[in-house]
Amino acid sequence: MDVRTNSEYLEFLAKRLDEFSRTFEEFMMHHVENSGFGAMAVGIAPAVLPKDSADKARVRVLTDELNRLAGALMDLSSVTNVRLAVQGVGVLDPFVNWQRMLEPKPLLDAPVLRGLCLQAAGRLEGLNAKAEALSSPTIEPLLLHPLVWAAAQRLWNDGHLRQAVAASAEAVSGQMKQLTDRNNASDTSLWQQAFATADPQEGKARLRWPGDSDDQDVKTMQAGLLSFAPGVNMVIRNPATHVAEDFTEQDGLEQLATLSVLAKFVDRCVVVSVDGATAPEAEQVSPQPAVEPSQVMTRKNG
Repeated sequence: MDVRTNSEYLEFLAKRLDEFSRTFEEFMMHHVENSGFGAMAVGIAPAVLPKDSADKARVRVLTDELNRLAGALMDLSSVTNVRLAVQGVGVLDPFVNWQRMLEPKPLLDAPVLRGLCLQAAGRLEGLNAKAEALSSPTIEPLLLHPLVWAAAQRLWNDGHLRQAVAASAEAVSGQMKQLTDRNNASDTSLWQQAFATADPQEGKARLRWPGDSDDQDVKTMQAGLLSFAPGVNMVIRNPATHVAEDFTEQDGLEQLATLSVLAKFVDRCVVVSVDGATAPEAEQVSPQPAVEPSQVMTRKNG
């Protein structure tokens, strides 16, 4: 990834540069610039000299902080193309090499460093604006269906991406099994039976897309879910569970997003059994939250 298009990293550099500039100004309160009238051996002596009244202990603290911030800004010069060309030396990173002004035959001085800091800050602002203008939508895990991310989060954060997807797939299957009160067949078969268009039978409840069953849009959604849900189980849950092959973070996020879509569709379905129909929303008035069984399933699979 090009860091010049990463808004988060550009903002990090901007904050560290601001800290560097403010710390440098405090550092200069304890020093004097060796320039102008009365300057001593300009070009030979250091460009910055300590004041007689300087607090040496504080200067040491400020020097350490500037060095720490210079380390954090190791990419600033290359990201912003703010560099200093020094005759006989070459191109210099002014932020990493800020202390060269304290050495004999200094390669930069305080006014130059201040100007370069301002220039770098301006370029970071421009780069960040460009990065935000060019940014594309991203998948935010915390906004996925709670059932999906709750099952995946611990494994995902530990770097077990395939296992995280498998756990989420099991949790979504558990959601379906809880609603249909079934666990007596393979998951793919249960998904097929859950969305089957046949009337419910004893012990075989169905999931129906809400609305008039004669409406074409409702029929289309029902037929789509009959293909989509078993397909998700076969192409996501089964490989993640049985195939020991890791995949990229992008692969994992896309599969978690697909599982989230399925879980949200299931949330909207009506459970139809031989005893009648029950909408999931109606179950939420019971003493236990509707997602509690799925949470229990998630812990068992974890």
